[in-house]
Amino acid sequence: MLEPEAYERTANISMVSSFVASLLAGRLVPIDAGDGSGTNLMDIRQRRWSAPAVAATAPGLDHRLLPVIDADGVIGPVSPFWVERHGLSPTCQLLPFSGDNPCSLIGLGLVQPGQLALSLGTSDTFFACMDEVRVSSTGEGALFASPDGEHYMALICFLNGSLAREAVRDEYGLDWDGFARALQQTQPGNDGALMLPYFAAEIVPHVETPGPVRHRLNREDASANVRAVIEAQALASRIHAEWMGVDVQSISVTGGASANADILQIYADVHDCQVQQFQTTNAAALGAALRAAHGHGRMMGENPSWTDVVGSFTQPISGSAIHPRPDAVAIYNESVEAYRTLEQQHTT
Repeated sequence: MLEPEAYERTANISMVSSFVASLLAGRLVPIDAGDGSGTNLMDIRQRRWSAPAVAATAPGLDHRLLPVIDADGVIGPVSPFWVERHGLSPTCQLLPFSGDNPCSLIGLGLVQPGQLALSLGTSDTFFACMDEVRVSSTGEGALFASPDGEHYMALICFLNGSLAREAVRDEYGLDWDGFARALQQTQPGNDGALMLPYFAAEIVPHVETPGPVRHRLNREDASANVRAVIEAQALASRIHAEWMGVDVQSISVTGGASANADILQIYADVHDCQVQQFQTTNAAALGAALRAAHGHGRMMGENPSWTDVVGSFTQPISGSAIHPRPDAVAIYNESVEAYRTLEQQHTT
């Protein structure tokens, strides 16, 4: 323990999310199950603190931690302080606050197993809705209790997202239109040329020393290198999502690179499923609002389904659906094993 004296003076321990909710409520409020999952102290199946984990962490921690509450459980009205000082309605009810990842799951509409979402940003993040608890044997993914109270959320983060795409683009003096043309000029499988796009130290798989690896890939061939980096990212997302045990039905994609249909086509072919652009740019904020709507419905005596609550707000962009091509799917089913072998050779 780093600060035993401070710990002894501590009466209660909150998370940032529950502390902010406590400020609005004017009293200490419980911790949301989704955010509590991230402490590694929670029994995710039971949605409560794990007594063995808590006992192993610090003495007396069980008396300091606030209890876990369902994500859509109303915790009470806003404090009179906010009513008097800022004019909030005294009938305003509060739900437990949560973290950005659990809220993003709802904001992306992932309330049924088999639904996945991919954020193609500075880092690439893969979200999935799961029907039961599964964990990565290599510790590559995070698992959360879903705010829907029934399912679970898996999350994988690849550090080399746009970092790698931009590195290849810049190395060959391309703009994004030129990057797209390079993909159009090359064929699925890239004639066996592969890249491990570790332009920065990678999280998944764990790679401490950065440096891209090229296999049967001519560094002077700009188009082949462009295809290699995108195929690498798509193949890695397939390989490192296997532990989820999810029968992938569709992938909704957001983030800057989702505007490139040629990139999305590769993901559709690699995962053999429909891929579509997602309309929401701030899934966490939308998810928080949808959680509030669901909780309000329950408070009013209704029994709203999560599918109905999220449905009209989480539709893909019309006409953006991209379907897998059988010939390309067959090629990538072979490429994935070659990529897996290359990755294992350079990460073990």
